[in-house]
Amino acid sequence: MNFLEERIVKDGIVKPGNVLKVDSFLNHQMDIALMDEIGKEFHRRFKDKPITKVLTIEASGIAIAYPVAREFGVPLVFAKKSKSINIEGEMYVAEVESFTHKNVNQVIVSKKFLSPEDHVLIIDDFLANGCALQGLISIVESAEATVEGLGIAIEKGFQDGGWRIRNLGYQLESLAIVESMDAETGAIEFREQ
Repeated sequence: MNFLEERIVKDGIVKPGNVLKVDSFLNHQMDIALMDEIGKEFHRRFKDKPITKVLTIEASGIAIAYPVAREFGVPLVFAKKSKSINIEGEMYVAEVESFTHKNVNQVIVSKKFLSPEDHVLIIDDFLANGCALQGLISIVESAEATVEGLGIAIEKGFQDGGWRIRNLGYQLESLAIVESMDAETGAIEFREQ
């Protein structure tokens, strides 16, 4: 069992509807030492790639992606879920369905932050159905940049998102892959990696 799996077992809460709450350490309150470990682990897994940017989606992806970008010494770009008055110029846009929030968002990245010369590592906190990653991939492709890999903190292996992304031919690295969860007992089983 790796460091993230251990923490999920210790502090994660399984809720009905295949919901895994990790808000006490990952995506509401953050354990900074854990975030640093996540950054180091993704750097270890992708260190041979010529990463020039790390890309994620707001809001909870930012905390995971920040230590990764710091480890690589590159900028972190995050897709915004709504256009604000201080975003100007042309944008890359993708529609993303949220498993957690049960809604569809348009996510945007200013064209000035991604270019054909960029080699992008996409990072996010959860992978369920793969819609967020597919949206981020489409933004990178629209910029004619290169997707070098995708890093996920927690993948729900019993949903098809990981299968979909891997079948597209990308290197997808998940730190913890949950094979099954039981809301009644709180039991969590992980895929061997």
